[in-house]
Amino acid sequence: MPIRTWMVTCFALVMLLAAPHATWALASNNVPLDSPIYLYLDKLAGFGLITSEVKGLRPYSRAEAARLLLEAEHSSASGQGEPPLIAGELISRLRELLQREIKLRDGGAPAPFIDHDLFSSARLRYVYLDGVPRSYDRLVTDPGHQSVFGFIGGDLRPVSGVSHQVGSEGTPLLENNEGVIYKQGSNGEFRWEMDAFLLDKGSILIEPQVLVSSGSQKLTLQKGYLKLGGGGAELEVGRDALWFGPGYRGTTTLTNNAQNFDMIKLSSPEPVDVGWIKRYLGEFKYALALSRFDESGSADTYRHPYFVGIKLDVKPASWFEIGFNMVREQGGPGLPPNVSTFCKIFGGCDNDGINAIAGFDMRVRIPWLRNTELYGEFSGEDSAKFWPFVESYIVGAYIPNLTASGKDDLRVEAYWGSYIHYVDYQFPNGYTYHGMTPGHSQGAATFDFFTEYSHWFSPRNRVALDYFFTERGNGGRVEGQAVERKNAGRLWWSLPVAGDIDARLMYGFEYLSNVNLVGGVNRSNQLALMELSYKY
Repeated sequence: MPIRTWMVTCFALVMLLAAPHATWALASNNVPLDSPIYLYLDKLAGFGLITSEVKGLRPYSRAEAARLLLEAEHSSASGQGEPPLIAGELISRLRELLQREIKLRDGGAPAPFIDHDLFSSARLRYVYLDGVPRSYDRLVTDPGHQSVFGFIGGDLRPVSGVSHQVGSEGTPLLENNEGVIYKQGSNGEFRWEMDAFLLDKGSILIEPQVLVSSGSQKLTLQKGYLKLGGGGAELEVGRDALWFGPGYRGTTTLTNNAQNFDMIKLSSPEPVDVGWIKRYLGEFKYALALSRFDESGSADTYRHPYFVGIKLDVKPASWFEIGFNMVREQGGPGLPPNVSTFCKIFGGCDNDGINAIAGFDMRVRIPWLRNTELYGEFSGEDSAKFWPFVESYIVGAYIPNLTASGKDDLRVEAYWGSYIHYVDYQFPNGYTYHGMTPGHSQGAATFDFFTEYSHWFSPRNRVALDYFFTERGNGGRVEGQAVERKNAGRLWWSLPVAGDIDARLMYGFEYLSNVNLVGGVNRSNQLALMELSYKY
């Protein structure tokens, strides 16, 4: 099968580059994408104590988080700058959360032959929802006749017509929740992690989840995987989350908005330690993932495509990061068998059995502006001889030191999704997995503006205020559709309870006009969240 051959070739190439040169490799499990560990590391990088982080590829392994923590400690001890007092508190808290990885790396202790923890972390959550999710199911006009950036290459898509977008919002006011959907009324959720390790060579994670909603109870496996290796080359098999790109609220290609994929992944949890790569490119990380989408349709419309994801990130300077990312659903039953090898690899052909989204992202840190970060992402929903076009974008800024104390920060992020984003006529379900897009939570033909201000009383005591405005259907409308608009706000408060147990509270409210693009239909939604977490 061409996909298999292509993936094996890529895997073998990366193994040859990375594995023989690893100076320190520790198998470890991944940090959940909603863990405060990411916020802690972002703050330390914002204080100038971490410069080797690569943000465009997540989740971080716990070994990678430990590496970054040790870098922050070294920078702080060597007197590089004058970080605020909260920096030391963040370092202390990270040491408490990464004890195994710090002990094995910094302390020089040998790894036990077999080690395990049947309750390494846990989270108990209660959600009350008064609202209904939006449906992304709509007809959309595809005008065709596009060129790259609107002026390069001429008429690359001479076809035009009407496409069909599908999918669902999931839970109002709570995006990027690994496909977990809360129903109207009260919902209870409990999940916990179980870890096991074989020396420093392999690790296993199992994360069951119990979800109780109005009239239903469900036990599922939220995550579960086996990992072998570490450092510059790690093989992971199982169910896990992935995030491609520097965005905070979302990315154009891959987030944890939909249910986690069951996948095979080869990646570098830490930057690849190959001399010539570091010399000419700087810090370098990669991920190659293979999975499969849901079955859909019947007879002539039956589809069961594969999922392929590729992410490459390079950091040639401490202040600059650039990445390439691509996701594609490809092949499976019901598609033309006679497709050239060129089209199977690069796409950009008619009836090629490929729905690809690909592009580039970039992040710049400005040291003289209190280490403010600017980032952006461009991706194309279609391609012409490999070059992506029909573009979607993300732009954002993160100000980690809004005040001199370092206790205030601000994030601003905007997303524009094209009218055919996540749509493909060869795959009637489009780019969806279990009914939700694995890309940006707000879907296609959408403009979304998001901002968040937060104040840190301490690492475990943080208040944040969000505001976002979303406009959907402002492109590609057919007759009878209106532009849907949403104004929303959320207030978050995280605080310590006792020992390693923290609490988090959230209240959100939103007002929508022209719901689901139906003129004159307005409503409001609200959501309240209360949770207790242990070493999460």
